[in-house]
Amino acid sequence: MTQTSATDLAALLCSRLCHDMLSPVGALSNGIELLAEEKDPEMRKRCFELLEQSAKISTDKLKFFRLAFGAAGGFGDAVPVEESKAVIDALVSDAKRVTVNWSIDCANLPKPAVKVMLNFAHIALDALIRGGTLDIGAELRDGSAEIVVRAQGDRIAFDDNIGRALEGDMPASELSSRTAAAHMIALLAEETGGGLQYKKTENALVLGAVLPQPSGMIG
Repeated sequence: MTQTSATDLAALLCSRLCHDMLSPVGALSNGIELLAEEKDPEMRKRCFELLEQSAKISTDKLKFFRLAFGAAGGFGDAVPVEESKAVIDALVSDAKRVTVNWSIDCANLPKPAVKVMLNFAHIALDALIRGGTLDIGAELRDGSAEIVVRAQGDRIAFDDNIGRALEGDMPASELSSRTAAAHMIALLAEETGGGLQYKKTENALVLGAVLPQPSGMIG
């Protein structure tokens, strides 16, 4: 696995977060400026609707990134599945023409598995540029957490560099804000003794992970 410093990785992840937040926050700023100048009641109503939409998207993204990149979920080894589902469902609701299906039969997942699942979901959602279906499954079996995320739709868009980062095959000098999250979960998988894999076709992208559970969660 190609190593990069914690400082560099944190900087790249921050850059990705700022990039994703720029559009909805910018829309908020523009909406406030328009509202200050607009006198027509119907147009003011429309401005308020746009502000509400931008505020929701901003909040949804921040909640997602807090759990996917940060230390959310407390100090225990596990995170409630419902918390993970909520942030992904919110992110999907802000996308266009994407349906999410869930197949998870446990109430909690180890934190590393949650981070991998959320980042897989984000990568898969980005790949559905023309809409489609996002299938997310997870189970705890034989002392390991198994994660599968599948994006299926017309013309899957997947950067091969993200695949290289997932496989740990990208030099630190080539990492970017676009590949930093994939590199992060690849490091996480390596640290826990697990592994990641992916397969892409023209109309589907499948991301998988097997991560050993923390000893406190086994049993």
